[in-house]
Amino acid sequence: NSSESHNCAKSILTSDRLQIVVTLSEFFNETWEAANCANCLKNSSEGLSNSTVEFLDLFNKSLTCFEHNLQGQTIYLSPSNYTEVCKNCNETYKMLNDLYNNLQRMNRQGGESGHSAHLCIDVEDAMNITRKLWSRTFNCSVPCSDTVPVIAVSSFILFLPIVFYLSSFLHSKQKKRILILPKRIQSNASLVNIQEKYS
Repeated sequence: NSSESHNCAKSILTSDRLQIVVTLSEFFNETWEAANCANCLKNSSEGLSNSTVEFLDLFNKSLTCFEHNLQGQTIYLSPSNYTEVCKNCNETYKMLNDLYNNLQRMNRQGGESGHSAHLCIDVEDAMNITRKLWSRTFNCSVPCSDTVPVIAVSSFILFLPIVFYLSSFLHSKQKKRILILPKRIQSNASLVNIQEKYS
């Protein structure tokens, strides 16, 4: 019985006071957008993108590696003694971290999904969980390869003022002060002699 000016679907959706269907639809759409879910999918949204599948596969391998190296040891290990996990899972974690960094770089340029924004929330959460486990729980740290250059540059910068003041001191000419007696003293002395003669 709806007229041409009154849409039947709109009438059904907005029939109740709370408009619950519309509210839920808007909530899910906003959540989908805020979580960047489209960035985990292919352009046509037919399924997960190849990079997302590869990342999640490597993420599962990392978690399996963590669990495998902790079996039967968690009770006896102190919080700082997870050397087996750090040693045996280092390669897997490094591959996962590199893949995540590459995905971030690709996504800024509009990767597989065609959306240039953040990675989808599933990938970001998975990486956050892995990094938290790796650094806080297992206390594994990857030595920074930039340590030597940073120390060298810092030492050079700290040494510059010493070089400057030392070269300034060595290159400046130290003039010896020569005291020259003024002629006034002699003339005053002669005046005294003359006065003594006449008195």
